[in-house]
Amino acid sequence: MSVMIKRIGVIGAGQMGSGIAHVCALKGFDIRLIDVDQPHLDNGLESINRNMDRQIGRGMIRPEDKESGLRRIAVGTDYKVLSDCDLIVEAATENEAIKRDIFKKLCVDLPPNVLLATNTSSISVTRLASGTDRPGKFMGMHFMNPVPMMGLVELIRGIATEEETFRTVRDVVLKLEKKPVNAEDFPAFIVNRILLPMINEAVYALYEGVGNVEAIDTGMKLGANHPMGPLELADFIGLDTCLSVMQVLHEGLADSKYRPCPLLVKYVEAGWVGRKVKRGFYDYSGERPVPTR
Repeated sequence: MSVMIKRIGVIGAGQMGSGIAHVCALKGFDIRLIDVDQPHLDNGLESINRNMDRQIGRGMIRPEDKESGLRRIAVGTDYKVLSDCDLIVEAATENEAIKRDIFKKLCVDLPPNVLLATNTSSISVTRLASGTDRPGKFMGMHFMNPVPMMGLVELIRGIATEEETFRTVRDVVLKLEKKPVNAEDFPAFIVNRILLPMINEAVYALYEGVGNVEAIDTGMKLGANHPMGPLELADFIGLDTCLSVMQVLHEGLADSKYRPCPLLVKYVEAGWVGRKVKRGFYDYSGERPVPTR
């Protein structure tokens, strides 16, 4: 029998965290959204407000839905804000050390009945759970980006995840009107195990001169009917996140086919990590994106 979830905490007000808070608030959950400082929270709330306006413009929600949804979101910078939550979803950057540190601090004063989930897109759920005081009440809950538009959530059980935890989190996903799929706790799970090597191969094609940015993206859009080219998609995801996932795959599966492309590494080292900094495989500083190679 699953537990009734009424209040959800979200750690991280970035692209993923704000998106999770957004969809949960619209479906009637009370939200506690935290981040390291007020500017990060302000940016997250601005993103939620903007994306809800887009949904209104497309007839997906009503203005009153937005108003009630925003009223359900409370923000803060202290873990104590999350103490009355039933479920807490961590949506910090894709870095294992950072995530483990978050859970270590979070669990200090957290009631024992609170369920924990991580939105990691590649890191071992079992390993993250082992750093908490409740591995049985811990699991992976991987939303797709952008959260308000994407219909899938990967559910990943760690080796210690209890059946009640899994059923409760699955019920939350169904209430969000998203499709849960079960993935085993292997590096990058299902979607990114398939998607990121394709993106990495597209970067290799660019690196080796098989085609330029425009040719590669146009080829996959018109030749494979993809809605977005792989290099454009990499910029959207964030090249730093793409590199992190490829490193997890390469290290976790010990297979050379997952070796990150040197060009991807160089772009991340240069800080050219995509849309969020207005520079990646495209330049986003003007009215429309322009390929940089």
